[in-house]
Amino acid sequence: MPSCFDLSSRVAVVIGGTSGIGRAIALGLAEQGAEVVPTGRRSNLIEEVCTAVEAMGRRTLRQLTDVRDRQSVDSLRDTILQKFGRIDILVNAAGFTFRQPTIDLREEQFSSILDTNLTGALRSCQSFYEALKASRNGRVINIASLSSFVAFYEVTAYCASKTALLSLTRSLACEWAEDGISVNAIAPGIFPTEMTTGIITGTPRGQELLTRTPMRRFGTPDELVGAAVLLASDGASFITGQCIVVDGGFLASGVNS
Repeated sequence: MPSCFDLSSRVAVVIGGTSGIGRAIALGLAEQGAEVVPTGRRSNLIEEVCTAVEAMGRRTLRQLTDVRDRQSVDSLRDTILQKFGRIDILVNAAGFTFRQPTIDLREEQFSSILDTNLTGALRSCQSFYEALKASRNGRVINIASLSSFVAFYEVTAYCASKTALLSLTRSLACEWAEDGISVNAIAPGIFPTEMTTGIITGTPRGQELLTRTPMRRFGTPDELVGAAVLLASDGASFITGQCIVVDGGFLASGVNS
């Protein structure tokens, strides 16, 4: 069984892989043998994660990428193919959120979140499609959210983007199965990261989330690595169009006391 999860000789791209959940997944894939290219918009963070990948004995490359810009994404793809000759795994982890009453939400704010969280994933999937098809073992892993399933107060745009991302995952899974590409998602529960710490740490909102989580704690980004390795590996050879929820029991919960 351990060989089912061996990613040696695979090339993985993690868009949004320089911080938080994306960073943990990038390093987790490298630990299992993959050559990993973590990318984002901050060169200092790219350098840090790429150095960590190289410290594991894996190859990588450093290139700034803006998921909102198709030319930027295409350039990343071309550079990876030139260096590695193949791409087997694509992780779409880029995303952001902010809290605002929906009545005050401007259209440009709404569009901005969708452009990164949803359309950005579509751009990446379209850009990397041919390379993933040529792999004959292509894997796409989209980072969804609990808000793909339930509403969270005053983050309407984020919830809409993550709900649609899960729908995109299912649609691509159906369309690309005949091309040997599996498309799945991971929905993290509550994980304090750079993006969310200020919202949930020591706040009434954070306390409510803890109360609704049967394990009574937040997750750590490393606890998502197992699901990512599974979906990237031969162990998931007959899994597509699915979403693995890693949430400490949040979605299963009714009354916890």
